[in-house]
Amino acid sequence: MGESSMGRDSFLQRTLNQLSSKQCLTFSNEETVPVAVLAIQRYLSDLNDVGDSSAYSYDVTVTDGVWKIKCFLHPSLNHLVNTNTLRTGEDVRITRCSFVYNERRLAHGYIRIEEVHCVSGSSALLDGIRDVSQLPILVKDSMERSEVLRSDVPLQLTRKHYLSLWNNDNPEGDLWTSWSPSSDRVLDVSKIDFLCNLETFRKSSLPLLVRVICKSRLHYYGRLEHRIDFPYQAYFEVADHSGTMSLVLWNDLCPQFYQRICVGTVLHLQNYVMKSSYSKRTRPQMDHYRLKYFKSVEICLNVRNPASVITLVSPRSVQPQWGLPQVSYQFVPRSEVETLASNSACDVIGLVMFVGRVERVKSKANTGPERFWTYRWVHVLDETSEHLFILELFSSSQPEIFASISPMSCIVCTQMRVCSVEGSLPYLTSSSETQIFITGHHKGQPYVADPRARTFIQWIKTLKDNTVLEKTAVGGHYCYPHLPRTYNRAKQEAKAPMVSASDLKTELESLSYRERKRLAIQGQITAVRYVKSFSGAQEAAVEQAQQDATQNGLATEGFRSPTTPDSPVQRKRRRLARKSTAPLSSSSDHEGDREQQAAAESHSESGQAPPTGAEQRWESSKWPQQRPDVAEHVSLGRLHQQSMSRRFSLEEKDVQLQWLNLQPGRWTPERSRDAVAEVDCPGYYLLTILGVNRQISVDAAFYPVTSSADPRAVGLLTDPHDNTLLSCLTSGYIYPLGVAADQRASAHPSPGKHSSSPQLARATAPMRYCLPEELMKTATELENTHLVCVLDLCHLGGQEIEMVVSKVYKMADVSDE
Repeated sequence: MGESSMGRDSFLQRTLNQLSSKQCLTFSNEETVPVAVLAIQRYLSDLNDVGDSSAYSYDVTVTDGVWKIKCFLHPSLNHLVNTNTLRTGEDVRITRCSFVYNERRLAHGYIRIEEVHCVSGSSALLDGIRDVSQLPILVKDSMERSEVLRSDVPLQLTRKHYLSLWNNDNPEGDLWTSWSPSSDRVLDVSKIDFLCNLETFRKSSLPLLVRVICKSRLHYYGRLEHRIDFPYQAYFEVADHSGTMSLVLWNDLCPQFYQRICVGTVLHLQNYVMKSSYSKRTRPQMDHYRLKYFKSVEICLNVRNPASVITLVSPRSVQPQWGLPQVSYQFVPRSEVETLASNSACDVIGLVMFVGRVERVKSKANTGPERFWTYRWVHVLDETSEHLFILELFSSSQPEIFASISPMSCIVCTQMRVCSVEGSLPYLTSSSETQIFITGHHKGQPYVADPRARTFIQWIKTLKDNTVLEKTAVGGHYCYPHLPRTYNRAKQEAKAPMVSASDLKTELESLSYRERKRLAIQGQITAVRYVKSFSGAQEAAVEQAQQDATQNGLATEGFRSPTTPDSPVQRKRRRLARKSTAPLSSSSDHEGDREQQAAAESHSESGQAPPTGAEQRWESSKWPQQRPDVAEHVSLGRLHQQSMSRRFSLEEKDVQLQWLNLQPGRWTPERSRDAVAEVDCPGYYLLTILGVNRQISVDAAFYPVTSSADPRAVGLLTDPHDNTLLSCLTSGYIYPLGVAADQRASAHPSPGKHSSSPQLARATAPMRYCLPEELMKTATELENTHLVCVLDLCHLGGQEIEMVVSKVYKMADVSDE
């Protein structure tokens, strides 16, 4: 026990003492004090402990401000982690726990948390902590000498390492070596073998001297029944003057070398083994090297049988006479993307304009434990086209870079694959061999000397930061590609399977944190309501606050008494606040917005609430008779703050990145406690969809694209339509798209000023916005109309689930052919 902790009252110490002194090893108390969660660490469960619960176990480190202790989370509570209800940086109250001894190991045991209540909001206990490592570790008497309890390894001793909290692709923990000096020693290269000989003879006792020209992400292949300490593999493509070949790093060597070996690294290899290549793996496209690709065999490096010797050669020691090929790239400008064949590979360099939130999708692999892929959408600008690169970036085992992608940064993505789709512009998706680099990580990379990269850097220097910043955006609901015109293609290509209404409820209940799903249901839209606030809880809180303010005679800004009108200064301040927090999808210069704003301010100045009007709500004539017969109503259709994209801010960069990224597995003092600035709700349509069997109804939000400033408008092919509610539902947008005032200002520069980018200079004339009242008047067209509704689902954490109608199909557009 640390001297600084002696004499200070500690809830954790009292709890551990009670568990140690009682004959019963279980402690239960409803009146507990909160403790803060410092870390949540995941690992593969022991096969004997799985039962019907998750294949993964969790260790949770908590502190009471005096001590910290690592506890095991009972498997019955795993859902709290899976839904991000239990999260780092917040408080919990442990109301039931027990002490568990390891019966197969001396002096090893731990506290098991069996009942816990989560407290939302940042923990006050963490305010005074500047260095988590300085908190003393609480260990039971007689177990002080246990290195395991003080090390960064799982409490379940059958596993030797932790996994990343939200995927299996990222290196996690202190054991992963990120850097060590390369060897400057003089190598004897007089007796080395060449790759062409390995292809022929499949074995050699001579060393290899090769350069790494491609690197894959990590592959975790752990299973419950495996007893492999580090079940990882990573592929590298290596080359010498005779050709290229795959190299595989196995198991224990991955933590030692994966992060140290980079594209461009020169390796001296000894004690390697040649094996036949795995035929089903993906391979990078490297035709531009014009070298022979030996695909029948691969070089295997392992820690034993035999123990491979890997030497990283210092760049200063590399000699030209070795004849090693230089790393080459195939950068493609945006203007040429449409000319590329689908699935062809290319490299991309550009300026980031939009960054989406990190989401997860469940892997469809039917072997091993359940796993998720993490990915995000990014829009990138270059000087060659008015269109943006649309990038789907999956985790590339570069967690620091992946979490730091932000607008206004220069990004390079290698080995991207072209995806051509109907009804949308082509996009690029990352492959297993994609590497990502952003501003701050370009130094020393081989591509810095590439002519295309040099040209782009020269162009980017001509841009003005303020002009670019006005076009940036982050976050919000975003799905790409846009759905095609007919449902049969959507079912095959957009992965929107049709489910029953009851299955939809099951899918919602099974969603994990930030998991994305797209599903379709049949039914009729029986009610539509235009909503101007976010979640139902928020709306209720505002109404209650307004009532309380009225009853107490308060007249504070935001919750003022109806009998106390604002002063002109207050009205001006509120208008400025609305302008600064306007979502990107709204356009303050649209005629409809001006009309609505003027009406609202007029009623505000008179102290009256603006009228809602009957046109803001519509119901089918049969819905009042059908509603009593509905067995269940699923009401999760409200939009949330996380559903809305917003302007990127350099001042709020750190907070916005935290908002976009997944909840971290470890709390650090550097993590900001500030919340991202909220935006005003631009208004959306809450649809009630009655299942085709009329047993279940579902509320879902419809949020049409209304402005070209909306990131969802990128790549959207907008055909004219008549702006009825049904045509907006079937298209996903209001025609024509408007443009925000700041876009038009930059689109028409002052005399003598010229924009360096066609995309930044693109002008769109102001369009008349279709008022909600006008759309609602056309809702009668939905009466008795059989539809297929495609829903985008995403679990936002805790109790928040996003359910958005992305498109509606009329039965004439649905086909099973």
